[in-house]
Amino acid sequence: MNDLQLVQYALQGDLDAFNRLVLAYQDMAYNLAYRILSDADAAEDATQTAFLSAYRNLHHFRGGSFRAWLLRVVTNACYDELRRQQRHPVTALEPVHEEDEDEIESPSWLADSSPSPEQQIETRELERAIQNCLEELPLDFRTVVIMVDIQGLDYQEASLAIGKPLGTVKSRLARARLRLRDCLEHLAELLPANLRLGLRE
Repeated sequence: MNDLQLVQYALQGDLDAFNRLVLAYQDMAYNLAYRILSDADAAEDATQTAFLSAYRNLHHFRGGSFRAWLLRVVTNACYDELRRQQRHPVTALEPVHEEDEDEIESPSWLADSSPSPEQQIETRELERAIQNCLEELPLDFRTVVIMVDIQGLDYQEASLAIGKPLGTVKSRLARARLRLRDCLEHLAELLPANLRLGLRE
């Protein structure tokens, strides 16, 4: 069954159907939460909160991309968590500066490598560098680049997921990619030689 069929069964009280949706998207939801929050425990909590909210509000889903709808719920849960964290002083997010908004192609070094214990040290170093640079992005930029370049959503899905026009998605994505490229170039000297070459391709 596809997502829409599973949603219909879940709305009729079939908990197994909703659990199948959870299994299909739990990794994607957690990865999005972790990239936004940069904390494993907070990401796990936000993911659980998001799935509970999705189940309770499934009747609000009006069709289209369930993945985009769900990731919007996850994003909102993450934003709620960040608001809670802001009750304590933290380093401010980097302010937005006007930059060239021309879109650039999605670079290969943004692909989600899904880290595992078996991966090589070099891959973990690159993953850490990417995450560090993601954390330096303004939250709105970070969310869009995670969805499109790491999670693989298309522009329309990302637009639905963040509740913003398509042009806003493209503009934020272009700026985010430029900043990430510059950030990783600055970090290149800290990485192994083979990864430095990969960043400059």
